[in-house]
Amino acid sequence: MKFQEIKNNVFYCGLNDSERKYFDELIPLENGTSYNSYFIKGSEKNALIDTTYPPKVKEYLNNLDKNNITKIDYIIANHGEQDHTGALPELIKKYPNAKIITNNICKNNIKEMLHIPENRIETIKNGDELSLGDKTLKFMLTPGVHWPDTMFSYLVEDNMLFTCDFLGAHYTFDNVFAKEDKKLEHCAKRYYAEIMMPFRTFCKKYVQLIKDLNPQMVLPSHGPIYKNPSFILNLYEDWSSDKGKNLVLIPYVSMYGSTLEMVNYISKKLNENNIHTQKFDIVNGDLGELATGLVDATTIILGSSMVLAGPHPMAMNAAYLVGVLCPKAKYTTFVGSYGWGGKLIEKLSEPFANLKLEVIEPVLVKGKPKQEDFDKLDELISKIIQKHKEEGF
Repeated sequence: MKFQEIKNNVFYCGLNDSERKYFDELIPLENGTSYNSYFIKGSEKNALIDTTYPPKVKEYLNNLDKNNITKIDYIIANHGEQDHTGALPELIKKYPNAKIITNNICKNNIKEMLHIPENRIETIKNGDELSLGDKTLKFMLTPGVHWPDTMFSYLVEDNMLFTCDFLGAHYTFDNVFAKEDKKLEHCAKRYYAEIMMPFRTFCKKYVQLIKDLNPQMVLPSHGPIYKNPSFILNLYEDWSSDKGKNLVLIPYVSMYGSTLEMVNYISKKLNENNIHTQKFDIVNGDLGELATGLVDATTIILGSSMVLAGPHPMAMNAAYLVGVLCPKAKYTTFVGSYGWGGKLIEKLSEPFANLKLEVIEPVLVKGKPKQEDFDKLDELISKIIQKHKEEGF
């Protein structure tokens, strides 16, 4: 990625990473990702906003050299995670007079994680400003999106807001400016689901903060730059709201087809009653798609076969993921099939405990479902239909 001037001596100097397959060694990356970094040339001082991911450091430094970046006075660390700070150890060698500017929590993180000497770091507080001569950076502490050390940097004269991970997307591009289409919306929603959804209440707070600030541009650390910030802000306002959609999400594992038979029956009956369902094959599916479905679901039905005396391990993995992502769903239940016994429902429900969902009576069957089991499923389906009516769907 070459330097690209964004506006008035503010340049993009980040990198695409189309080869990266997983983020945090967990979530598949459909389109790779980008590590966004920005160079600001002031009349007196120059600043970098964020850096890059450790495996990309050599390429990043070469990019700076090719574009004759010989003077950096400040390196702004908006967040300590290494996809943003990975180049700091090499940058402070390359630019011996540069100071790292960050908040106190981030300072401690980069000292520990990257072994940055304390004398190379200057800390700021919420609302502090830093002059580059004809340009001023103002810092806003924004803990909770998504680490306690996160902050925004606001370029006052140019009305540009650098939001770090907030409002980002795992997305690669040729032109840094957002193309407001369904593909970008999908990538941004998936990113929100995987990274921001556990901090939904903070998201609502900071969306309003940004709307009140009314920046001309929003420049995140992953994905494209928004010249029309309302595009992404309106999406976040919807995703982080307390109201779900008329959607039942059904992740499942089915070893011999019995659980899948139940899942298909439930899905068909709910669809016939104008409730949208999204089935998700946990074993063969993409966990990012499961996370994305959680953004809108009002009800979650987790289906599982038994392995020995407990749920299938992949179903437990999905249950754990749901628990840590903290979706806004209101209702949940469980269905499954067993061979000789065990604690399927009890184990599956444990990761859900902190979500405070209303639990509708689960249905557990031995082997293939029989007519009496389908009767129980009909009761379950009727209760879900009623709950969705009560939600106004």
